[in-house]
Amino acid sequence: MIKRTFYSLLAVICLATTGFAQPVTYLKKWLAMNPIQRPALRTEAAARTDLTRKEADEAASLLLNDERTQRAEALKKSWVDKTLTEGEHVMKFEYRLFGEKPADGRSLFISLHGGGNAKPEVNDQQWKNQIGLYKLAEGVYVAPRAPTNTWNLWHETHIDPMLDKLIQAAVLAEGVNPNKVYVMGYSAGGDGVYQLAPRMADRWAAAAMMAGHPNEVTPVNLRNIGFTLHMGALDKAYDRNKIAERWGRWLDSLQTADPGGYKHLVQLHEGRSHWMQGEDTVAIAWMMPFRRNTIPDKVVWKQDDRVHTDFYWLAVPEGQAKTGREVVASYKGNVVTIEKNDYETLVIRLNDAMMDLDKPVEIIHEGKRLFRGKVNRTLGTLQQTVARRNDPGLVFPIEIELRKTAGKTLVVASK
Repeated sequence: MIKRTFYSLLAVICLATTGFAQPVTYLKKWLAMNPIQRPALRTEAAARTDLTRKEADEAASLLLNDERTQRAEALKKSWVDKTLTEGEHVMKFEYRLFGEKPADGRSLFISLHGGGNAKPEVNDQQWKNQIGLYKLAEGVYVAPRAPTNTWNLWHETHIDPMLDKLIQAAVLAEGVNPNKVYVMGYSAGGDGVYQLAPRMADRWAAAAMMAGHPNEVTPVNLRNIGFTLHMGALDKAYDRNKIAERWGRWLDSLQTADPGGYKHLVQLHEGRSHWMQGEDTVAIAWMMPFRRNTIPDKVVWKQDDRVHTDFYWLAVPEGQAKTGREVVASYKGNVVTIEKNDYETLVIRLNDAMMDLDKPVEIIHEGKRLFRGKVNRTLGTLQQTVARRNDPGLVFPIEIELRKTAGKTLVVASK
């Protein structure tokens, strides 16, 4: 017997409860406690109570300040020591400051060196070269040293959380604006940008790939960032020049089909081989006007071999994040449309910058309305998203879950 699969919708609907403090008042008391003695916030009655927009904004600010305070000592030490750790891996880095700090915060350029499967001293030399390779009109220029000496040194699984920590440390120590973060890389560093730009797109404003090879990755996740690709026209090793041309056509076709996204510049430098003699520096000026949008009106999310559980305003359970799975989702007004979803459980996160959360929210899937109703902002959801991302642009007071279940009934339940 073949079972038909339907979606059930789990909306965050909180019951009115009496006998406890107002949510923000309770939160202040909770934050005043020693962090190791705090009860799990999401289980507390106050954390499940509906918030006004004003209360949600105040609570988000309090939670972000608390998270920043708890992480500050370790992050500042990492910045002073110019060293990051993730498990057994250690990433050293050097940085330079350029220009005066703008009113909206500094820019951050993370620049990945070449090398790869070679002796440590070869990669050390490539790192030293990268430190002085580019200059900025303004910003913090950071050149990390890859923790390994493998062929895929910039797209192994430990790289993603290490770059997250690097961004957070620069925000804290140098006043970097998290919406002005850019990644770039040359040769093997370019390989890394090909991989890291799509799978960490919600961290970047723009990315620049120089003289690298993409391996199996696709550009579909790049919809909401700027992406520029620079290659010597004579760089024939591993067909890098041909692949660069192919990516140019690929990005052109994506932008034609979706004019709201995929802003890109692909340039093959005539007469240049693997070393472009500095002509690729034009990428920096091209990237600088871009700003990260943490709540784009459309998200295309295809998992790479290094999977993630969060991407912009979408999330999935850890066990379901598998290579090749894809989601295409968008919103307009208070209507969220799911065009494609390969997951058994998909979490949609909402905040007041996206839509009017005092009005009903509607969920459309494959042309059918799954849900329409009021959903509540809660402290519990705010605290969870703050803890998961530690990013002021990725804080959400509402989560709605879509679940595939066997059966014929569309279920709306409280969480």
